[in-house]
Amino acid sequence: MTTIRLAGARTLFYKEVLRFWKVAFQTVGAPVLTSVLYLLIFGHVLEGRVEVFPGVGYTSFLIPGLIMMSVLQNAFANSSSSLIQSKITGNLVFLLVTPLSHWAWYVAYVGASMVRGLTVGLGVFAITLWFAPIRFEQPLWIVVFAALGAALMGSLGLIAGLWAEKFDQMAAFQNFIVMPLTMLSGVFYSVQGLPPFWLEVSHLNPFFYLVDGFRAGFFGVSDVSPWTSLAVVGVAFAAVAALTLRLLAGGYKLRH
Repeated sequence: MTTIRLAGARTLFYKEVLRFWKVAFQTVGAPVLTSVLYLLIFGHVLEGRVEVFPGVGYTSFLIPGLIMMSVLQNAFANSSSSLIQSKITGNLVFLLVTPLSHWAWYVAYVGASMVRGLTVGLGVFAITLWFAPIRFEQPLWIVVFAALGAALMGSLGLIAGLWAEKFDQMAAFQNFIVMPLTMLSGVFYSVQGLPPFWLEVSHLNPFFYLVDGFRAGFFGVSDVSPWTSLAVVGVAFAAVAALTLRLLAGGYKLRH
């Protein structure tokens, strides 16, 4: 039985990767283009006028933020869209009759979300290298925060997909929770330039620590210590993953 469940997890993972790769122009190409447009607009307007870190141009500063934003948004979109589509079209029943455990569901869905998020992130990185010089001061932080960010958002996407019963509910979750937290995480600016009240509010946003820690891997400087960011992100991921596994184990809104 264990072998069957593991084989099923691999098959489900493959199915989820194939699902987004079949329409890679939309799921990978479009997000990369969006990030490049952000870079062209903000970089053109603010390059030479804003210096966040000493010796780091604004366009170079912006690139890691855009990469992480792409990773987060696309990892969330993969698991959430897959689950809500399966629920609405009714083909989720074919998964429910399999002997897959909740762990197998989690590994497959979150694993595929990580693949999509990191693929888009690599695409953004490859394209934006043409626009500004970039450094790799502490590459291990880059890998750690990219992987943790993708896993966290893949898990959050599963929660959203389990909770939502209609596409407009999913859109509300993304537009009113994921998008604001992502856009206000320091992707386009350093939070140290904010007024004291908004600086404190930013420190309550776990996405800020993902962006800041990821950026530290490139430039070796950050608004807070990468170890602090790692602790906050680690706790957030553990909490979200535990909740996701509990919901999956209980079949929350899966058998309606």
